[in-house]
Order: sequence, then C-alpha cells, then structure tokens
Amino acid sequence: MAMLQTTNICDQITTFTDVLYLSNKSEMDYSIKKFLRNRKVSYAAISVDDFTQIRNKLDLIGTAIIDLHELSLEQQKQLARIIEALEMKHIGSILLNGRANQKVKSFSLINSGVRSFSISDLENTLSLEELWMRISVNLAYRKRSSGIVVKPAIPPKQLPGTANSMAQQLKLTESLVNNLSQQLQLAGLVQRDFLPSRLPDCPQVQWSATFLPAEWVSGDIYDIARIDEDHIGFYIADAVGHSMPAALLTIFLKQSLVMRETIGSNYRIFSPAEVMKMLNVRMNAQKLSGYQFATCCYCLLNIRTLQMTFARAGHPYPILIRPGSEPQHLETRGSLLGIFENAQFIESTVQLEPGDKILLHSDGVEQLIGKFNDEHHFAWTSEFLEIAQLDVAEITDRFNSLVQNKETAPNEVDDVTIVGMQVTS
Repeated sequence: MAMLQTTNICDQITTFTDVLYLSNKSEMDYSIKKFLRNRKVSYAAISVDDFTQIRNKLDLIGTAIIDLHELSLEQQKQLARIIEALEMKHIGSILLNGRANQKVKSFSLINSGVRSFSISDLENTLSLEELWMRISVNLAYRKRSSGIVVKPAIPPKQLPGTANSMAQQLKLTESLVNNLSQQLQLAGLVQRDFLPSRLPDCPQVQWSATFLPAEWVSGDIYDIARIDEDHIGFYIADAVGHSMPAALLTIFLKQSLVMRETIGSNYRIFSPAEVMKMLNVRMNAQKLSGYQFATCCYCLLNIRTLQMTFARAGHPYPILIRPGSEPQHLETRGSLLGIFENAQFIESTVQLEPGDKILLHSDGVEQLIGKFNDEHHFAWTSEFLEIAQLDVAEITDRFNSLVQNKETAPNEVDDVTIVGMQVTS
C-alpha cells in the first residue's frame, strides 16, 4: 500500500482529479486503489489533516471518498467541517467508516440539484461495483456542470429502431414529464401549508419573511411561533439538496422541532441548545435513507425583556443590525444535524434594544450578503449595507428583488429563505 502524501499536497492536484481520497490512516486502502486504477480514474490520496492545503483547489475535484478509523471528538468536528466545505462546492462525498464498526454514511451532493444520501458499508453491503456507480453518478453531474465530457457508467438502454417506436417513446416521456411537473407543483403547495399562515406581530416586535424555492418545492423550512405570552421561537432549517427528497426532510424537521413540553397543567420551554440536541437525536434515530443531514438556526426571544437566546447547527450565523452600527454576525458553535448522535450545541444570549433587527437566512442568499476576503475578514456587500438600515419588511422585500434580478447559472440556483425581526419598542 502507498503511504498517504503529507508533503507537496498541491502538486498532486494540478488538473481535474476524478476522486479525492481522504483518510486518517497511514496508507490508502489497496482494494480501492486497485479498483480506481483498473477503472482508469484519476485520484489523489491525502491525509484529512492536510485537507486545508487543498481548499483552494476544490474546483478541480470530481468527488471525494472519505475513509476514516476510530474518530475522536475533535476528528468528528474536523469531519463535519470537511463535509461542509465539500458541500459548499457541490462535491459528492462518500464516507466509508465501516471498518471502525460505526455507521457508514454516503453523501452524494450533486451539482444539478438532484442529490442523494444513503447508508452503506463497503465491507458488508456495498460492492465495488456499487461504489463505482456512486462515483460515476457524482462525476457525471460534476463534469457536466464544468463542461467536461464524461462517459456514463452504464450505457443507456437501446430504444427500438423504428421511427414509430421512437415517436411513441418520446410521447410517453413527455407525458411522464408533464405529470411529474404537476405533482411537484402540488407538493410545493402542500409544503407551503406547513409555513406560518400569519406572523406573530406585537407592539414590541415586527416580523417579515421571504421564501423562494429554487424549484417547485424547497429544501428550506422556517417557522415563527408564539410559545406563551412572553416568548416567541423562530428558526430556519435547510435540508441538503433541492427537490422532493429535501422537501420531504423539511416536513420531518418541522414536525420534529419541539419548542416546549406540557406536563399536566404546566409546561416547560426548551432552551435553543435543547431544541437542537433533541432534533439531532430524532434525525439520527430515524436512520433516514436519503438526505440525512441538515442545518438549522433556532432563536428564542423574550418579548418582555428583549433577551434573545440562540443555537445553531452548521447554519449561517444570525445577523444583528443595530441602528448606526455595521451589521454583525452572532456566532456560536454547533455541528450539522443528523451526523453525530452525541453532537453538542452551544447557545448564546444577546440583549436586544429598540431599533435592533435580527436576520436569519439560508445559504442561498449568502452571496448577496457578503464573503470572507483574503485576510479572512468577512466583508459585507455594498447591496446589503445599503438596505441594512431599512425597516425589516423593506429589507426582505429588497432581498426578494435582488434574488429575482440576479443572473445565476442554472446549477448555482439555490433555495432562499429569510426571516427578519425588528424591535419596535
């Protein structure tokens, strides 16, 4: 077996590389190495500790195989950061940790918006041919989005040779497409029924929200709910991917996120950290076979004291906009939902003042808000700074217009959800 490279990492990836093999072992798995060579697939094998050295070369990666053994808590956090980085670049990933007697999770995050997520074990249930199928699907979509020609893993079935048969096939295909489109439109209407029908405006706080699915259905879900006379809970959750599988997971998230419990004639409001922890436990307990991880940011507002406590699970930070000041991120740590059963979520509290605004958003709007520069400092966009001092309803309206008018490549379109809150008194 070949030792994993620890020096000259960037020299391994100078052109498009089909497979990136990441491991915490000293040697690359021989069966995988031999298989990739026989399939004439280009690959680079590096240690997970060296992943940061190639972050600026992820555009040259087709798909990733992550083969890990006996993860420590710190390595679990490192894995979550790697998965997030790959997902941000729409790189399909297959996580193989069956040799550590742990559950195996395979992430296939396809750039087209048709993504998959399944549980498998390379040694026990996943054959090398099945592994090749997953690699091939990831590469097909990845290369197509990059304009690279790729040979399909399995040739398409041959259609009958006569013109009549071809016409019948095309007619049948058209009928199926139209039917599917109608079903997706109906599913989108059903999903919107799970969104709040009215916002809990009150003398102290005003609310506004924007919900723009990339397709008929969305991988985003949000809620703003009055828990009792003094408390309002609100959140955005984002299932990985788009279309129907992601939309189905949002319904699960909606039903599984519980803000309080009733005991006899009394009740107890859960803290944001508890809400995130219980949601994560429920996701892991379901052992979902598709789209098994998500992000979320949950906030609990006391409208009497104007204290807001919040926790997040891999989701973009909430934004605090204070009159006369530059917007700021409210930072707190938390792992993705549905990956680690014992994940910990940290909550923080901020004291709000009259005029303050809070924005929650899904990652589909990040490019309009800002990005990190070369000095690792977050720079707000001029468009965002221009509208940040408007009332919260105007901010969401302007975001709506910016999203609608922004020229975006088809493979870069993402769901956009924004929840805004403004303290009025």
